[in-house]
Amino acid sequence: QVQLVESGGGLVQAGGSLRVSCAASGRTASGYAMGWFRQTPGKEREFVAAISSTSSGGTTDYAYSMKGRFTISRDNTKNTVYLQMNSLKPEDTAVYYCAAGADVIGRPPVRPTNYNYWGQGTQVTVSS
Repeated sequence: QVQLVESGGGLVQAGGSLRVSCAASGRTASGYAMGWFRQTPGKEREFVAAISSTSSGGTTDYAYSMKGRFTISRDNTKNTVYLQMNSLKPEDTAVYYCAAGADVIGRPPVRPTNYNYWGQGTQVTVSS
């Protein structure tokens, strides 16, 4: 099993940047596909970004509205995955969750049901 703990959320003005982190423990995160999802009250959990396991090349995938603004990366020496968020908009306000799962045909999955382990989430609030 792997345990995930997110950090780095907070309040930022529109147009600003924020980096959230996901620290893994229990097992090395490099063997998992890692994903970021977000959720607002009353809505389903939404895919943000994902990165495949190191053995699958660390391939990344992004939701269309995040491409060019968000960057997912991993530091295997720290067993940590990051989500760098730039040009933030008020509609990016949500609880951001980190998840670990298996690659799907060598690529990181984009569906929440493909992930087995989840963190507790970190709140990101973007003010207008």
